[in-house]
Amino acid sequence: MPKGYAPVSGLESPRFAGIRTFARLPHVRELAGVDVAIVGAPFDTGVTYRVGARFGPAAVREMSAMLRTYHPSLDVDVYEVLSVVDYGDLPVVPGYIEDSYQRIEQGLLPLLEHDVVPLVIGGDHSITLAELRAVARRYGRVGFIQFDSHTDTWDEYWGKKYTHGTPFRRAVEEGLIETTRAIQVGMRGSLYGPEDLDQSRELGFEVWTADDVRRTGLGAVIEAIRRRVGQGPVFVSFDIDFLDPVYAPGTGTPEVGGFTTREAQELLRGLVGVDIVAADMVEVLPAHDVSGVTALAAANLLFEILAVLAFNRRGMTR
Repeated sequence: MPKGYAPVSGLESPRFAGIRTFARLPHVRELAGVDVAIVGAPFDTGVTYRVGARFGPAAVREMSAMLRTYHPSLDVDVYEVLSVVDYGDLPVVPGYIEDSYQRIEQGLLPLLEHDVVPLVIGGDHSITLAELRAVARRYGRVGFIQFDSHTDTWDEYWGKKYTHGTPFRRAVEEGLIETTRAIQVGMRGSLYGPEDLDQSRELGFEVWTADDVRRTGLGAVIEAIRRRVGQGPVFVSFDIDFLDPVYAPGTGTPEVGGFTTREAQELLRGLVGVDIVAADMVEVLPAHDVSGVTALAAANLLFEILAVLAFNRRGMTR
C-alpha cells in the first residue's frame, strides 16, 4: 500500500489521460505528510548559448507518464516508502537572474523547513545557486555531487558574475558547499586552457574528467564519490549534458564523448546510503530534443534518485 501521496496507476487510467504532473503524482501544495516534492524552476536566461530550458519542467513531466512505482534493481517500491507530490513550478522572473534567485530560494524554504526533499527540474544550471542558498539555510554547508560535462566554476562571463557557468564558484564563495565533501564527475570537451579544470581543484573540488572515468571504470568512481562525501547532508546536481548528445540532444551546451543513460543509472544507483537532502535535474531544452529522448532520460534519472531516497528511508525504518 502507498505510504501517502502516490501516482495514479496506469491500470486505473490510461497514461495519456489527465493533467501532466511528474509520474502522474498529485499536484499538492500542502506539505503535511509529504517526504519528497518535485518542483519546477523554469528559468533559463542564465545561459551562454542556447535558451529554451524554461520549457524543461513541462517536457520532463510529459515524458514521465510511463514511470511506474517499483525499482527492480534496488528492489524497492518507491511509494510504499515515500509520500511524493508534484509541487508545481516556482515563480521565476525571466531575464532577471537575481530576482529569480530570491524567488527560488524563498519558494524552497517551506519544503526544507518541513524536512521535505526537493527534487528540482530546471531550467538552466544557474538555478542551483539559489537552491543551495535555501538548502544551506536549513542544513548549513553541504556535501556536493555534480554530474556534468562542465565545471561551472568560472568567475564571470562578459563581466557578469551570475550565469550557468559560474554558480559553483559563487556557492563556494558564499560558504554553501563543504568543499572537502564536494566532487564533480564527467568533465569533457574543449577548454580555454588547463586552468578551466584547475580552478575547480583550487576551489577545493575533487574533479573526475570523462577520461578519468573511462580509465578507472564506474565502480571506482562510485567508490570515490562515496568516500568523498562521507557522512552528512548532500546535494546532488545532474546536468543532462553529462549524457552524450546521442542520448541527450536536447540541451544548451552539448559535448561529445559523454555517457550513456545506462551508465548514468548505474552511477546514481551507487548513491545508496548517501544522505541526499536535495537534488536537481537541469538543462533539458525541448526545442532541440529529438522525439523527447532527452526529457525521457531526465525523467527516468529523477526516478533513480527517488528510488535511492526510498531505499535509504526503508533502511532507516527497518
